[in-house]
Formats: sequence, structure tokens, C-alpha cells
Amino acid sequence: MPTRTAIAGKLAKERAALLDHYRGLSDAQLTDPCTESEHEGGRPWAAKDHLAHIANIERTFQGIIERTLTGARSPIEIGGKGASRDELIAAVHRMNEAHVDANRSTALDALLADIAAARTDTLALLDRVSDDDLARPVPGAPWADGTIGGVLITLGYHDQQHMTWVAEGLASRA
Repeated sequence: MPTRTAIAGKLAKERAALLDHYRGLSDAQLTDPCTESEHEGGRPWAAKDHLAHIANIERTFQGIIERTLTGARSPIEIGGKGASRDELIAAVHRMNEAHVDANRSTALDALLADIAAARTDTLALLDRVSDDDLARPVPGAPWADGTIGGVLITLGYHDQQHMTWVAEGLASRA
């Protein structure tokens, strides 16, 4: 299980890298398609779409952690009770596509404010969770080591992964 210090450090490091990367993108790089959607039949994503997704997933993980803390037996609530890993992933892809589609016209400043607000809420949650609870398993969690701490640190890796996908997607289209 990652420590509170490791979680906070990973979240800060990867968010700073993500923001630095986005600050270096032109308007066209922010809005032109750069990656394929993982949802079958979904539209390609622009770099800006990844920001909408990142904020949404961060809030989704906050909800999963909150439900775990209150003793929910199935805190993930994605894909239906008892969903297999494949069903969970397919449900996440559908959810992601719907959220990105709903936010395609959202201004960059609003998306940046949204991911900042989501991160503020995550850090407040991290401050509120006890060390014992960081080690608490999240039933059905396929992320990291499956603990609350593992789910939290995954948000840093999530930022890193999307930054990489955007950079690779933009490079392949150049």
C-alpha cells in the first residue's frame, strides 16, 4: 500500500507535468483529434477531451472511496453488481465517451478549473482518510493494489498515461 506521502507526491508530480504539457500545446493541438476513443464507435478524442475525462475519473474514484469508507459492499458501481473486469472496462469506456461528448465544447479554462477542483477534493479526501483506511481494500478494485491508497495513487498514473497518449497521438499526426 502506498504511503500518504507517496500518494501526495505522485499526485503533485504528475499533475504538474500534465499542466506543463498542456501549456505547451497550440490551439490546434488542443482541439484536433489525436487519439482514438476506446469506446466502440466513439469519436476520436482531442487533447482537450482528455482533460474532461481526467476530471470525471477523479470524481468517480472519489465516489468509490467514499462508498468504501461507508462500508458499501460494491463501491465501484460501474458495470453492474458482480461485473467482470471486461464488463467493467466496457462500462467505463461508455461512461468516458458520454462524458467527453457532453464536454467537447467546454472551454479549456473551464476544463482546467474542473481538474483543479477535482484534485482539491481528492487532496481533501486524502487528508481526511486515516492511515488504516488507506490500507483498506476496495471491493472489486482492479487498480494498483486494490486499497484506498492504491486507488488514490492511480490518479497520478492516470494523469501520466493520458499525457503520454496525447503526446504520442499528436506526434503520430504531425
